[in-house]
Amino acid sequence: MFAVPNDPPSEVANRRDQMFPVLTDPEVTRIGGFGTVRRFERGTRLFATGEPGPGMFVVLQGALALSQRDGMGRVVPIVSLGRGQFSGEVAQLSGSYALVDAYAEEDLEAILVPPPQLRALIIAEADLGERIVRALILRRVALIETGAGGPVLMARSESPELQRLQNFLTRNARPHQVVDVTQDGAAGALLEHYGAALADALVVCPDGSVLLNPTEDALARALGMIDSVTHNELFDVAVVGAGPAGLATAVYAASEGLHVVVLDCRAFGGQAGASARIENYLGFPTGISGQALAGRAFVQAQKFGAEMMIPAQVAALDCSKAGPGGELSLQLADGRRLRSKTVVIASGARYRRPAVPRLTEFEGRGVSYWASAYEAKTCAHTEVVVVGGGNSAGQAAVFLAQQATKVFVLIRGPSLASSMSRYLIDRIDATPNIELRPHTELTQLYGNPEEGLNAVSWRDKQTGLEEKRPIRHVFVFVGADPETEWLAGCGVALDPHGFVLTGQTEGLAAGHVPAPLESSVRGVFAIGDVRSGSVKRVGGAIGEGAAAVALIHQHLAADGAVPTLKGEKPVGDVSKRR
Repeated sequence: MFAVPNDPPSEVANRRDQMFPVLTDPEVTRIGGFGTVRRFERGTRLFATGEPGPGMFVVLQGALALSQRDGMGRVVPIVSLGRGQFSGEVAQLSGSYALVDAYAEEDLEAILVPPPQLRALIIAEADLGERIVRALILRRVALIETGAGGPVLMARSESPELQRLQNFLTRNARPHQVVDVTQDGAAGALLEHYGAALADALVVCPDGSVLLNPTEDALARALGMIDSVTHNELFDVAVVGAGPAGLATAVYAASEGLHVVVLDCRAFGGQAGASARIENYLGFPTGISGQALAGRAFVQAQKFGAEMMIPAQVAALDCSKAGPGGELSLQLADGRRLRSKTVVIASGARYRRPAVPRLTEFEGRGVSYWASAYEAKTCAHTEVVVVGGGNSAGQAAVFLAQQATKVFVLIRGPSLASSMSRYLIDRIDATPNIELRPHTELTQLYGNPEEGLNAVSWRDKQTGLEEKRPIRHVFVFVGADPETEWLAGCGVALDPHGFVLTGQTEGLAAGHVPAPLESSVRGVFAIGDVRSGSVKRVGGAIGEGAAAVALIHQHLAADGAVPTLKGEKPVGDVSKRR
């Protein structure tokens, strides 16, 4: 059984009951309409770690054993499932790679519910679907906590390559384990065998393949996070960007029967995913981390059938066939093309890099643009620097102060009043180990590629005094520039700062009157931080995502297009689809 070390005994028992519920006979009968009965002899393997999962198995007779396995060959039993229990975790919603092994512990009879039918079941049987989804999510959480089913990362604890790969896996909610080669002789020998340097990281994947300092794309492909197949289908909606705006579009569009694909070059969550705690989002009075909020939306979009391609870099948008009855084409960095009736630009904005020498050299080696639980842990009992005076900087400072001995917040102006929400200013004032440095700029970074950052200096612009401190962690939140380079040459109009203009009528083709969130190109919409004039708030981004779906329906109706349903039962008010 999965360990849940941080919960009290009563909560552990309750959580296990929710992770592995026993369905009643009537509930099993209801599931039967969505799958087929399969029989397996004792010892038969049903699926394996690192291979595409076939779907969810519901046990009718016999026993189904689940175990976790890593690339080092270590196998640990998880649970034995009996009648009325079911296999699977979040990956089964999309049919992506399994994170555990399963075999028939006894002669087994079970209902196999493939991913499309599993999504249809969850939607059609709301109360039962809620229990199933809760179990799938809790199982993924448990896998992340134990690292089961994911790659093993071998490196020195201070390795910048290790930090880069851990950051990527954490943001994508992928389980993984870390082995410190200075504490494990066998791991150290393996690292030496592959000719690794002190700063390198070796990755052993569940299928046994070994990667040295892999790129994020290479690691994602090795773990089955993205496919390499050619997509010839015509999507109804292609969403570029998986932040709150893009995920909201995916949830609303897919729930209304549209064929949706979502692409993001790095991870779901966008800039909001970097927020340690959002406390002014409607409905969460105690606050919620940006990653947790985005994670829920990510699962929700998959529940309704949205296809996720993360990480996948969009290189260009081809609008040459745009217009009534036409289509749009996305060129991916790997050479593939995706065709869609509409495109939603939700690529957001990236944090600016201040003009500090050697800044890019230390990115991922002491310089970060987000603050997660992983970064907070590495900052324990040390001094850190946060650069910036907006809400993201304030959230990071408060969060990091729980672990760091001292958090220096460097801002260019005299105070935080003009750039930060009042509740965050009050929180910073009440936190004794946060020190605000107004009229101050970061000037120098010190260190080397092997060990990363080891010191920084900053200057008070009013006094001219410069201070140097042995600080190894700098977090930068100094405004953002739009991610719109991939739109070059497609005809989408931008404002002088590079943000997408929407609802404008100047300079448009005759007969094209864009909707409020539509760009200068017919069928291309823009929402969230990338849109000119957006409010730069999570709530606003989600609202724009929902509003864009209504406009997409109007666009498809005007073109006489029929939504490309995927064979799953439609959800929502059908009357609102046109």
